[in-house]
Amino acid sequence: MKLKILFFGTPSFAKTCLEELIIKEYDICGVITSPDKKSGRGLKLKKSIVKVFSEENKLKIFQPENLKNKKFLKEIKELKADIGVVVAFRKIPKELWEIPNFGTFNLHASLLPNYRGAAPINWSIIFKEKITGVTTFLINDNIDSGDLLLQEKISIDHNENAGSLHDKLAIIGKNIIIKTIDLFPLKFKPKKQIILGNENIAPKLTRENTKIDWSNTLEDIYNKIRGLSPSPGAWTFLVSGKENIIFKIFKASTEPLIDENADNEIIIIKKNLFVKHSDGLLKLEIVQLPNKKIMQTSSLLNGFSFKSGSKVI
Repeated sequence: MKLKILFFGTPSFAKTCLEELIIKEYDICGVITSPDKKSGRGLKLKKSIVKVFSEENKLKIFQPENLKNKKFLKEIKELKADIGVVVAFRKIPKELWEIPNFGTFNLHASLLPNYRGAAPINWSIIFKEKITGVTTFLINDNIDSGDLLLQEKISIDHNENAGSLHDKLAIIGKNIIIKTIDLFPLKFKPKKQIILGNENIAPKLTRENTKIDWSNTLEDIYNKIRGLSPSPGAWTFLVSGKENIIFKIFKASTEPLIDENADNEIIIIKKNLFVKHSDGLLKLEIVQLPNKKIMQTSSLLNGFSFKSGSKVI
């Protein structure tokens, strides 16, 4: 029996999974992705990477603004999908996820019930986890809380950033989606997800929770930088002279130099840029100033002059 699959997704993580389904010749009866968004200085409409890939493969595409729109729901019912597969998509109403004959399952980039929420990859690094993974689960009315289907673990390297971990999880994610689909309709036994309330969560990244708190340990600051790289980037205020500048840090490393009186001063040693922290030195390697490209600190030092007493706050 060849099952008809209704796919939901928008970013590159979802595209990797959809591509695997096409390669393995699964029957994709429809793809639901986000509406085109205005982007750039010219505010031109930009298609999601899933839409671009779907167009290239001549798949039927839906981009509803309102997932409860009656006309849209009627069109989806007419597809007669057997399974809904969700990867990195917004919350789906019951009117939609209950349409496929055998239900709808989600791929989540964490070992549920830990890191429920919008940014599990980032927060698992920020909270210095050594192990993470992917989970498939049946969708219900609550976010990331449905019955579990399959899980697969993977280690997090000490120098891993969110980008490299994303790519590793996408690979095991696309494989676990295939394994999960092949369980339908008769071979799976969902396991109830037990949520105790003490699990780490993964809220949406905001301006507030991506700012570096220099009162934290140097290790925690380092983890935050790699957990927010390559996007959106950990940020801080750079005080240089009378200027107070938003300064993003995308890559850094730590070096031992204990100075209990350190006050987050910027220092330059042999054309390398450091922040003096009470736990040691934070070597800044890739950074960004407002309205400038992301750059190596060696390039920054060629064109930006740090005033005496410059510091981060």
